[in-house]
Amino acid sequence: MKHGYFVFLLAVVFAAASCRSAREVVYLQDSFDNDIQNITNYQDIRIKPGDMLSIYVSHKEPQLAALFNMAQPTSKTEGTGNNGYTVDFNGEIDFPVVGRIKVTGLTRGELSNLIKNRLDETGLLKNAVVTVAYQNFNVSVLGEVNHPGKFTIQSDRVSLLDAIALAGDLTIYGRRDSIMVIRENDGQRQILYNNLLTKDVLNSPSFYLQQNDMVYVKPNRIKAQQSGINQNNNVTVWITATSLLVTVLTLLFK
Repeated sequence: MKHGYFVFLLAVVFAAASCRSAREVVYLQDSFDNDIQNITNYQDIRIKPGDMLSIYVSHKEPQLAALFNMAQPTSKTEGTGNNGYTVDFNGEIDFPVVGRIKVTGLTRGELSNLIKNRLDETGLLKNAVVTVAYQNFNVSVLGEVNHPGKFTIQSDRVSLLDAIALAGDLTIYGRRDSIMVIRENDGQRQILYNNLLTKDVLNSPSFYLQQNDMVYVKPNRIKAQQSGINQNNNVTVWITATSLLVTVLTLLFK
């Protein structure tokens, strides 16, 4: 009778632990089938100081457009960055012939229209096509993920889940309820937290990432304890755990 009681007790303990583990791991737990939400937190990526932009002007007369494009490198030793303009701390770039242009706070499309209109208004080049792209749109993912690192983003739209996917998803030890996003804007550093366990994360102001955002995944309590044991060789913890196991087995088979 006692044996059966302890078997039942252990089963209950393991079942409770299993349920708790699921609650700590599964994303968007409060969502349901056909759960439709309006996207209200997405904002176009805006140009910041330090961004490197690729700007290419094309025209039906290529020799005229060439005046406004940076020279292409003639060999590998001259570098691989074509048409790269680094936005200075004043938020400006120095564009050929046109001169200095204030670009911070603009989207890629707005800067494209600004340059096109400037070329039209000054009579330098009518009906040009201006293409603007980021050359250094990167996000970093650190902490308890399978493949931490810095990732180059090809699209202007990247979500927190996209970045986590690029990093190979969280490890089983990563805290899903406290994902940190570190962001710099206008000379200020901001830290934002996200809880992947609830669908509220979809409306977070940092769910859609910006250039050079850093995502950090904290270790959970189990990993932190393991780290402490491995680092400090905490024999007391191991003795306590072993004693508990021996006690349970003794009661179970007595």
